[in-house]
Amino acid sequence: MSASRKDEHVRLAEKLGGDVPNDFDEVRFVHHALAEADRDAVSLRPSLRSLPWDLPLYINAMTGGSERTGLLNGELAEVARRTGLPIACGSQSTALRDASARESFTVLRERNPEGFLLANVAAGASAEEAAEAVEMIRADALQLHLNPAQEIVMPEGDRSFRGRLERIGEVVEAMDVPVVVKEVGFGLSRRTIEQLAEVGVRTVDVSGTGGTNFVAIENARRERGDYDYLAEWGQSAVACLLDAAPLADRVELLASGGVRQPLDVVRCLALGARAVGLGGGVLRPLLRDGADAVVELLQGWLAQLRDLTALLGAESLDGLTRTDVLLTGSLREFCELRGLDPRLYANRSR
Repeated sequence: MSASRKDEHVRLAEKLGGDVPNDFDEVRFVHHALAEADRDAVSLRPSLRSLPWDLPLYINAMTGGSERTGLLNGELAEVARRTGLPIACGSQSTALRDASARESFTVLRERNPEGFLLANVAAGASAEEAAEAVEMIRADALQLHLNPAQEIVMPEGDRSFRGRLERIGEVVEAMDVPVVVKEVGFGLSRRTIEQLAEVGVRTVDVSGTGGTNFVAIENARRERGDYDYLAEWGQSAVACLLDAAPLADRVELLASGGVRQPLDVVRCLALGARAVGLGGGVLRPLLRDGADAVVELLQGWLAQLRDLTALLGAESLDGLTRTDVLLTGSLREFCELRGLDPRLYANRSR
């Protein structure tokens, strides 16, 4: 059943996914025509303390656990190898229970032997299970995913979330590789990130709404589809970055969820993300056009990131955090209700 569910997730992600308007559209830059920057001098190296990455993009956790998803992981590994991007595998919970599913995950290391690879288990996993997942694919880091909204709607999902914060702390203490805690597409609030910091987490992926929607996917798997009212549950990546801004000195922020174009990446970086993850934006073109097309797409994105950084008068990613950003619409309302002053972002270059 688990392997079948993994295949069904891919099918529904392709069917239900696509670029849709989201909070990224409410983040605008003030254009300054005398930008003192040289495009050829732009560095895309992110300032991450815990993750030694050379680029500000990474391929986020997606799939694994069946024969078909193993083939997809092989292609994703090839894309990561050819572009130099870090890559996270999908949840390895299936492989921890069933050894026959391991090959669908180990292919990521086999096809990308020198790349940076993140293992992935649920936030409720034990330290022993986390260590086994890391060893299984010889990972360089570990993702722990939080997905209560998905579990609630999933027909066979968990309904108890007690003890997860304590388990996360135990895993962080036991691991000898960096640990990243991420949502699966509904966002991490400031309170959640504060709780994670208290148990030793130093890097989080806020993984907000606007991308692959696991409530919609799991609801489509339900006989009645009676949880459709939760389709807009959660916070966007940009809302989460703004919410977490007071914690930037304690926790490194990664962002993902609904990233549609290079400008969305720059928006995340300008709002405090150190790097940006792509999921559905890689999976859909991979399924449609193949690995060569995705490699070309991502190489184009990296080139455009240099262009946009220079256009904004910066020659480093840190320089983007000093650009003037206009927060409009419901995103401005979110800031005001959460005690954040959106005017401060509009005048950062002074």
